[in-house]
Amino acid sequence: MDDLLDGYRRFRVTSWPERKALFEKLALRGQSPQTLVIACSDSRVDPTMIFDVGPGELFVVRNVANLVPAYSTPDHAHHGTSAAIEFAVKVLEVKQVVVLGHALCGGARALLDGAPEAAQDFLPDWIRIAAPASEAARHLTDDEAEQRRLVEYGCVRVSLKNLTTFPWVKERLDDGRLALHGFYFAVATGVLERLRPDGTFGPA
Repeated sequence: MDDLLDGYRRFRVTSWPERKALFEKLALRGQSPQTLVIACSDSRVDPTMIFDVGPGELFVVRNVANLVPAYSTPDHAHHGTSAAIEFAVKVLEVKQVVVLGHALCGGARALLDGAPEAAQDFLPDWIRIAAPASEAARHLTDDEAEQRRLVEYGCVRVSLKNLTTFPWVKERLDDGRLALHGFYFAVATGVLERLRPDGTFGPA
């Protein structure tokens, strides 16, 4: 905790004076980001750093393996990711949704090797969202590193596909008010790849 408080104190001395006016404007006028980013909770993958943006520019949802569940009939269960997507699309009216996958993803690894024994309450069911990606990877190659990369790519594709099952996302896609994009960040090299129209990933 001391490290975090030290960081806050540095923020107040160095960053806050430069950004005070921006935060005052955001507080007064509210947020109006144009982009929703669905990223992994991995501490090495920070969307605001990767895209070099400031406060108020991105609405960010982070969860294990950057997954989007398929739309389901509203009920009294907890749907955190779906609620965030609903708020971004229907209330903030973002213009684009970015799904940001990454290399060395623990969620992708859990899909291939099984969830860690210490995380069996919620993780296994959550990562099952991307089960089709792991099944496809196993059939394509026996190389473990390549399998994992293919699953990481697959998590992005699955999430993009599931986004289209939300009726109000589909409606906005059809009339041009919304666009979907897939990206993949290589932690070790800093290279960002983009999902191309042909379904492959290449340098952004």
